[in-house]
Formats: sequence, C-alpha cells, structure tokens
Amino acid sequence: MTHPAGDVVTAGHVQQTKAQFYWVWIALLVITVVEIALAYNQVFTPGRMLSVLLVLSIIKSALIIGYFMHLKFEAQRMKWMLMVSVCFCLALMAVFFADAQRILTLGWKGH
Repeated sequence: MTHPAGDVVTAGHVQQTKAQFYWVWIALLVITVVEIALAYNQVFTPGRMLSVLLVLSIIKSALIIGYFMHLKFEAQRMKWMLMVSVCFCLALMAVFFADAQRILTLGWKGH
C-alpha cells in the first residue's frame, strides 16, 4: 500500500539528475569559501558580519534541506510544518537574544 504523498516524492525523484546535485554541491562549496574569506578578512563590523554570515547559512541550509534531504519533493503540508517550526524557533531565539546580548557588556576577567 502506498501513501499518496509517497507518489509525489517518487515522481519528483524521477526528474532529478546527478548534474543538479553537483551544481547544488558546488554552490554549497562556493558559499562556504565566501564565509571563510569573510571571517578571515573581517571586512565588516561584527554586527554586519553576523548578519551576512547568518544569511549565507540560511541559504546553505535551504539548499541542503531542499535537495539533499529531499524536502523539495515532499507534500505541501510537510513544507508548512517545517516552516511553522522554523518560525517558532526563530521567535524563541529572538526572545533569548536580548538576554544573551548582555555578555557584550560583562567583559571577561581571566583569573
């Protein structure tokens, strides 16, 4: 017995080629090199650097989840569940970031 969502996933996999996965892998490598170059050169202020690196990480995670974890081929409700979960986690992080911000003003005294 086959689940209806399984048919959607199987149909999506049939249309995939190895070349597409290679292009995604190359894109991930390029983004990683850009992240490393930005971290070593420190061309931005720390706040902007964090923003740029977070955006690049989100792009990388979207590529990994979409292609290598095959979310691109999942049923629509699975995609919505994932997005709601991600938004919930981001909201929780936003709540706790304010508390974590105080570490910048504490300073470190290595005894």
